[in-house]
Amino acid sequence: MTSTQLSYIVFGIVLLFAVVLDLGLLSKRSKSITIKKALIQTSFWIGLALAYGVFVWYNVGKIIAVEYVSAYLMEWSLSIDNIFVFILIFSFFGVHKEYYGRVLLFGILMAILFRIIFITIGIALVANFGWILYIFGAFLVFTGVKMFFVEQDDDFDPGKNKVYVLLQKFLPITHEDAGGKFTKIIGGKKYYTMLFVVIILLATTDIVFALDSIPAVFAITQNKMVIYTSNIFAVLGLRSLFFLLRGAVSKFDYLQQGIAIVLVFIGVKMLIEYFNIHIPIGISLSVIIVCLVGSIIFSIYHKKIDIPEDAPDNEVK
Repeated sequence: MTSTQLSYIVFGIVLLFAVVLDLGLLSKRSKSITIKKALIQTSFWIGLALAYGVFVWYNVGKIIAVEYVSAYLMEWSLSIDNIFVFILIFSFFGVHKEYYGRVLLFGILMAILFRIIFITIGIALVANFGWILYIFGAFLVFTGVKMFFVEQDDDFDPGKNKVYVLLQKFLPITHEDAGGKFTKIIGGKKYYTMLFVVIILLATTDIVFALDSIPAVFAITQNKMVIYTSNIFAVLGLRSLFFLLRGAVSKFDYLQQGIAIVLVFIGVKMLIEYFNIHIPIGISLSVIIVCLVGSIIFSIYHKKIDIPEDAPDNEVK
């Protein structure tokens, strides 16, 4: 058994245990998750991801471990953008807070499946068409510049989402409350509820963000094990991160700009490979950490003008 095969096996065991424990046993139906619990669960996922990085260090080597940590931090930071859009989706469709956890559970599990498919396609494309990495690089630079100047959620309207429009066209959908169920029988006919619609939107919305994050991870590493594991660990932590940040997203006004700078850096790093200029992975990891931490600290001490504070949320403690 090779070290890479052992890494996959250990990841599979850890993943199964974590999903059963955190997403299963700890996620009781119709039970709201407090900020305190969300903080514990977020710490759990981050700690688990970093612990796997330590295992990779001893099992595969220092370089791969640093690549893994860099890729994970990149994917984790990009996943924060998902939270902004998720909040808009829940708000638009009026999802009751007691159903948040359950809806996120199914939406994230579907997103993981889509991520695996897209990563597999990406690996195949890079293996057969190496020049596509330069297209990825240019795309990341363009995306990063656009993200720096344009708020990501400004152009997102859940009511005009193409997936939502298609669902309305081909599926019988009801806006009636179904007590947390995904379907409801009305007049002898089965209708799909808003919760079902929201789950589909969460999963398909993540595909849009994957178009940024998957090319970005290829700039950090082309190790298949690292690409798969870093992506999946980052997506698994989305649910607890949602509950942790949904009351505080407006307090991190400049986090998007920090992420944008990281994307531009990663894109440039990918492009200059053409001239045989290689940026060490340690520098990449340092840039990612400095940009994320720096943008959060800057957000704490500098508030954007004309952005209202969050309304108090009595249900979240």
